[in-house]
Parts: sequence; C-alpha cells; structure tokens
Amino acid sequence: MLDLGRTFLQSVERSPHALALVDGDFRTTYTQWHRIILNAAQGLRELGFVRGDRLLVVLQNRWEMATLHWACQFAGIVMVPLNWRAKPDELDYCVTDAGVKAIVYEPVSADAVMQSPAACNVPRIGLDDAPGRTATIDVLFAAQSDATLTTHADANADDYSLILYTSGTTGKAKGVPRRHRHERAAALAHVAQNLYRHGERTLGVMPLYHTMGVRSLLSMALVDGLFVCMRRWNARLALDSIARYKLTCLYLVPTLYHDLLADPAFNDIDTSPVTKLGFAGAPMSDGLLKRLSAAFEPELFVNHYGSSEVYTFSIDQHATVKPGSAGRAGINTRLRVVKLNAQSPDDVAAVHEEGQIIADLLGDEAFEGYWNRPDANAKSLRDGWYFTGDTGFFDADGDLYVSGRVDDMIISGGENISPVDIESVLSLHPCVDEVAVAGVKDDRWGQRVVAFVKRSDYVDGATLDAWCRASDLVNFKRPRDYVFVDDIPKSPVGKILRRKLQAGEYQRDERGPIDPAIQPLTRHTEITKE
Repeated sequence: MLDLGRTFLQSVERSPHALALVDGDFRTTYTQWHRIILNAAQGLRELGFVRGDRLLVVLQNRWEMATLHWACQFAGIVMVPLNWRAKPDELDYCVTDAGVKAIVYEPVSADAVMQSPAACNVPRIGLDDAPGRTATIDVLFAAQSDATLTTHADANADDYSLILYTSGTTGKAKGVPRRHRHERAAALAHVAQNLYRHGERTLGVMPLYHTMGVRSLLSMALVDGLFVCMRRWNARLALDSIARYKLTCLYLVPTLYHDLLADPAFNDIDTSPVTKLGFAGAPMSDGLLKRLSAAFEPELFVNHYGSSEVYTFSIDQHATVKPGSAGRAGINTRLRVVKLNAQSPDDVAAVHEEGQIIADLLGDEAFEGYWNRPDANAKSLRDGWYFTGDTGFFDADGDLYVSGRVDDMIISGGENISPVDIESVLSLHPCVDEVAVAGVKDDRWGQRVVAFVKRSDYVDGATLDAWCRASDLVNFKRPRDYVFVDDIPKSPVGKILRRKLQAGEYQRDERGPIDPAIQPLTRHTEITKE
C-alpha cells in the first residue's frame, strides 16, 4: 500500500495546477503546496527530527496546520495534533505521554504552553509572534534550495502517521496511534462511502486534531480536491465560503448544520453547489434531518458512525429514509452487538436487543491499541474485537441503531433507557430547537429521566409531556422533568456533554409564556410502566 506522502504526490502528478488549499488570502495549487510541504519537511529534519519522532501541533485550522500534517507524512514524523483550547495540564500530559520533540503553537494557545512545565522543556516554534517561543515558524517554512530538498517520501505504509488524543470526557485522554495504511484506508473508504468525485471541494472546519477533520483533509487529496480552511466556526462565513468557492460537499457535526440553517442569511445565499451532506460525531435529530433535506435537497445524505480508533463503523447513505439508523458496516469493517455485560465477542445480542457495539480489529481502518495505555487496552480490546463503549441494536433489516454510550444509559426503576430515543421524539416538536436527555440521581428511581430543552419558541413541560404521550415512546421513558436552558453544553466537536447537565452546569431559560393564562408545568411525578 502507498504511504500518505506518495498519496499526495499522486495528486501533484495528476492535477498540478488544481487549486488545493485556501485560507483567507492564502491560495495554492497542488504543485505550489507540494513545494511548501517539502520545505517544511526539510525544516523539521534540520531541527533534528528523524523518522518516528513526534511533533506536537497546537493550531487552529489554518494553512500552516494542514501543511505540517502533510510535511510529517513526507518526513516519516508522527503528527500529534492537539486541541488549541487545551489547558496547561492537558498539554503537559500529552507532551510527556507522546514524548514529543518540539511544539508548534500560536498566540491563542501561548498561555497554556507557557504554563506547562513539560512544554517548556522542549523547543517551542511560535506563529504570529506567539510569546514563549524559542524559534519562529520561519525555521520550518523558509524556502530551501533544490539541492537540500528531499523530494521523495521517507515513510512507508507501516510507519505511524499520527497520534490522535481522545477527548477524555472521563479520566486521562488516550492516545490513538494510527499508521499510514490505517489512515489511507480510512480516507479511501471516506471517498467511496460519500461518493466523492474528482475535484470535490469541502469546508475544512472540523478540527484537524479530530478524526473528522483529518479525514476531510486526506480525502480531498485523494480526489485532487480543494480544502477551504476555516479557523473558527462562523455560520455566516461558512455560507460565504460555500458560495465563493462553490463547495460541493459538507462533512460536519449536527450542531454546525443546525447553525447554518439558523443563520439569517441562509435563504439569501446560493448553496446549490452542495450536493453531498455527511455528518458524524453525534446523532442527528429527526427534526434536523428533515430540515436539512428540505433546505439542501442533497443527492446524497450520509450518516457516518465511527471513532478515532476505528474510523468507520457503519454508514447510511440514505440518512432520511430511516431516521436514526446508522446503516450497515463500512467497507473495511465488521460489526456485532453483544449483550451489555458481555465479556466475549461471541455473546451476541438478539435482534432489537440493546447491547454494546463492537468492531473487528482486523479491519483495514482499525488501530492496534492505545499509546502507553495497557489499562485501556485491557478494557476495550478483547479477542480481536474493539469494544466501543457505545450502545445500540440491529433491527430486523440488519440496520444498526446507535442509542448512546454505556456510561450514558439511564437506569430508572430497573429499566435501561436510552437518551437518544427520547431526544428523537422531542426534537420533532416545532418549538424545540435542541434537546438533550440525561439521568439525574433520584432516591426512589435510582435515576430520573430529565429533558434539557433549548426552545425556538415558547413551550412548557405539560405540552412536551403531551407530545411524548402521543408518540410511540413507551411510558416509562417519558421525561419526569423538563428543564429549559439557554444552550446545550457540547464538546468542541459537537458532542453533548451530559455530565455537565447532570452537574447543573447550564443557564436556565426563564422566559415565561406570552399568554399569562398559560401555566407551565415543569415537573411530572407520575410514572407507570407499560
């Protein structure tokens, strides 16, 4: 199999003059970008980097970040991208855990870098006059003479390409090392599963420290396409980029799609070039699926379910046909659902029985184990299968439904209750903008089902309770409380942070009814099982 450096060379050779990368006023073709990448790779070598060394990069989605990613692939250096919002202790841990040789960062991350003892013990390459730097970015991007440049790729398909650090919502973040062959297989699968054609154009807004962002970057190179950098999410700027660069495909988390539709300029901007929509990272509510389908009328609408460890678990290329379905195993993957307490991959759950989703580690996109974490390996890797920690079930057609996380499962009165089922019902109410359901400690029930609702228009708890009663939601799953909030807390990549809701870390929406005669009901104490 080709390594990623040679993969990029394919695009340079096929489409040398095609526009490859845009970041504001910065625009470059494949040939021009290739030269910049080779300069950066040589700059890393002159800093003392050798094949297999790790480089920590703490940058937003800017052209330098994308370029360093490719430079590492050419030089055989392991890219370690980290959230630019990382706190000093998180930075300290990752610098030490990955054993990085240097850090590249920008002013927005400078305070965290300078407050990290481990970061202060390695060379620090700063952009834009970032304080605390020991060198400027010029040491990497200075033009090199032809005589000094190494024009071939130093890596091979079995070398490590990068280490992605999981978000670490509980405990320490886990490093996920992925080889060139894992990354190339995942990018090829992404191209095939999203039906990308030659010359596609995408919005590069999903962070390049996250597997979704990396996949967008690599897949555009595979089809000689255009990657338009967006450093921070801004719905209006995203819409302008769609129109200006005639973007053809979007791959976003549901939250960002929600923001696009909510922007006042949406109806005034030509989004017709976008023919393919893809989403991942979190479930998409039935309501948002319908709104997006009506607004974009895409020829393809893909629900992608995966992870850093195994990029593709499953895909559904017709996301609106069976809302909530994650479809079937990707082209490089085998999946099973085992019983919730299963210790063996052979303890398979029945059709419609909720259990834990597991993936075959022989799949081409699957990692081989966590970096320096035998404890995490012992928990998640069993008999050649990766236990995802996600819950779900197969329906009678063989389609997978993802219901949440094992840790998010609500156990109320002895019943296992999935938050996603309830969220799907509530999301269809016209006054519900966003909703998250979580289990809150309760002396009688163990956990109480609580719906945290961001309203688009006024609605009260009694109305939402009646909505649930009129749906096919079984009675014991109905929320016992409705809490109206200003915003639903999420991670930087759009995952709902239920632990924050459970801990009371939210702002209440105190708006009252327009009609004083309306008396909102925000608590329901009567629950009977059906």
